[in-house]
Amino acid sequence: MSELIKTLAEKLNISTTYTYMAGGSIKNCSASDDLLRFLIEDMGYSTKDNQDIEKSLARLEKRRWQRAMEAIYVCREGQCCFDIVLKEDEADGQPEVFYAKEGQKKFLKTDIKLTTAEKRQEGRSTYVRCEIKILNQLKPDYYDIKVKTAEGEYRSVLAVAPEQCYTLDKKGKEKLFGFAMQLYSLKSKHNWGVGDFSDLMQVVKLLADNGGDVVGLNPLNVLLNDYPEAASPYASISRLFLNPIYIDVENVPGYQKSDKDVATVNTAKAKETIDYTAVYRLKIKALQAIYKRVVKDNKSSYAQEFADFKNKDDGNLERLAVFQAIAHERFLNGGRFDKKEEMALSSALGSGVGKFAQTHTGEIDFFKFLQFEADRQLRLVKKEIDKRKLVIGLYRDLPVGVSKDSAEVWSDRYLYIQRSGAGAPPDNYFPTGQKWGLGAFNPHELKERCYKPFIRILRANMKYAGAVRIDHIMGLSRLFIIPDNGTEGTYIRYNAEDMMNILALESYLNKCVVVGECIGNVEAGYTESLLKRGIYLLGVLWSERKDANGTMKTPDEYEEKYFASVGTHDMPPLKAWWFGREIDTMHRLGLYTDEEMQSAYHWREHERRLLLDALDREGVWPKDNLRHSDYMYGENFPEGLDEAVHAYMAKTKSEVFMLMPEDIFQSERIQNLPGTDVDKYPNWRSKQVIDLEDMQQNNAYQRHINIVKKYR
Repeated sequence: MSELIKTLAEKLNISTTYTYMAGGSIKNCSASDDLLRFLIEDMGYSTKDNQDIEKSLARLEKRRWQRAMEAIYVCREGQCCFDIVLKEDEADGQPEVFYAKEGQKKFLKTDIKLTTAEKRQEGRSTYVRCEIKILNQLKPDYYDIKVKTAEGEYRSVLAVAPEQCYTLDKKGKEKLFGFAMQLYSLKSKHNWGVGDFSDLMQVVKLLADNGGDVVGLNPLNVLLNDYPEAASPYASISRLFLNPIYIDVENVPGYQKSDKDVATVNTAKAKETIDYTAVYRLKIKALQAIYKRVVKDNKSSYAQEFADFKNKDDGNLERLAVFQAIAHERFLNGGRFDKKEEMALSSALGSGVGKFAQTHTGEIDFFKFLQFEADRQLRLVKKEIDKRKLVIGLYRDLPVGVSKDSAEVWSDRYLYIQRSGAGAPPDNYFPTGQKWGLGAFNPHELKERCYKPFIRILRANMKYAGAVRIDHIMGLSRLFIIPDNGTEGTYIRYNAEDMMNILALESYLNKCVVVGECIGNVEAGYTESLLKRGIYLLGVLWSERKDANGTMKTPDEYEEKYFASVGTHDMPPLKAWWFGREIDTMHRLGLYTDEEMQSAYHWREHERRLLLDALDREGVWPKDNLRHSDYMYGENFPEGLDEAVHAYMAKTKSEVFMLMPEDIFQSERIQNLPGTDVDKYPNWRSKQVIDLEDMQQNNAYQRHINIVKKYR
């Protein structure tokens, strides 16, 4: 590896080496010069030859000295410091510092402590970089700050974060429980073939009636309008807005029975897996009919609510709707525009966007209507949560990235790393690695935008929620980036301290608990740092092991600050795990060799014994449903195993335990098989085993709830 390339890459927060865990051992990897050059060029720095690289290094070295203040300073409460670059004689005049809460006009003067950190000669002038500490105690919030000197005035933003994220108020309860659900998978007698917000309302009522306090959901973000089968909730077109497929059409004001195509709905409901195309198009057709009535009767209170919703737009709703209208026009055009149109509409700043918006006002307004109604229905769910006094309520999920073909990237292309996408290196769970192809923030540009895009996304997903899960929370520190046309990748590092402080501040301001998902390649000490910041972790049975032998942690060895569960949507449900269904599937798809399959089956056999031993030690087997055999070789599913596992997890010290309906009803369908697309496996399409309306009276449901309540 060229030393110059290595130096430049590291200064741009591009990792030149990294480690990953695979096959039970740590592997070391070095990024190639070609990969480093590609990523460096994408960040706007030249690497043609050594002379060019040296110029790029010099440009980087000068960068901080070419402006008085940075765009934003992020600090913790009680440690409010920032720096400023001034000419030496200007700094000698003892600058004055003023602050105001963001958006307020009245500035207050603060006492400061000023020290000179370093000096630099630029031409004939000497510059100093001063460090300023604010002595007034500023509470967690965002502040505008200005520095006055004898020669001028300089401004920036100061974000003051609390030491920890918002603390869970259990309201006198010792330990909590709830459901971890994929909203789309819910079956009910009412819905049209995909779970909807009315189903979510019923889940809230069911949970409240049974003493639960939290409903964990897959990401609810909006997906492609014209390609409903692109159904991964982790590849949205905007993390700021909701997926209209979750709208309960029959609950929209102005709905008429004639809006429903009963025969097609019944056909979709009867299918074993979700028919996204049929359901989505049915709903859009019905919602278009309702929208036309709303426009016609624009004096109604509902129409006024819609108008008020649009008036509150900060510009992001408009950009989403325009993006969707352009994408729909492209779809109607056979999936493409001519070269001139494509260029004119390729980004929000394209030369043809304004004209397009003027000639497609109806389509754009309809897409806004979809967001209005989705938001209205989710708000009704939140009202029910408040009425029932659930401790947490909704536990939402924030994806690590966004689709490259998304409104977010289209709206602000240079905020993202241009020709690469986020993924993951190999690990013990996914030995081939993962190429998600998701848009990833450019860390340098993100800071220049005062982290506002990140803040907006946090606020959108904390809305109506008592907790939010940050998918792949390691991504706030570093993301594994793979070029679109390549397979080799490396990590891009973010300003982890800034990102964590912003997360803590938004958690505090929105009174929303933060849960970090960090299963996979995790740097040493990272989980401890999360706990120190008041961030809860996932405590997943299949990954909570004590040693290389795979010994399972006892309930007392689980952390209190866990949202514990048996598995996740990326792991097989309990019964499927017992039989090794995912091992067979991965072998059939060519993701496992014969040797890897045999090794995985042998390890699963070993794990089955470890699980039975752990359950035996804890004495959690149901007395009226004891197993007749160990069934060690997967020839059958042990009697009472699912109940014993839930008793085991309910006994943990973890403050929150999440049950998955798939485990209660012994489903063998895997929701998502990472590393595969829908052409290989029906990801995100599995329906629940029984209807929501039948759960409360279901014997298996009652037994599991009673077991959990015994220990919670």
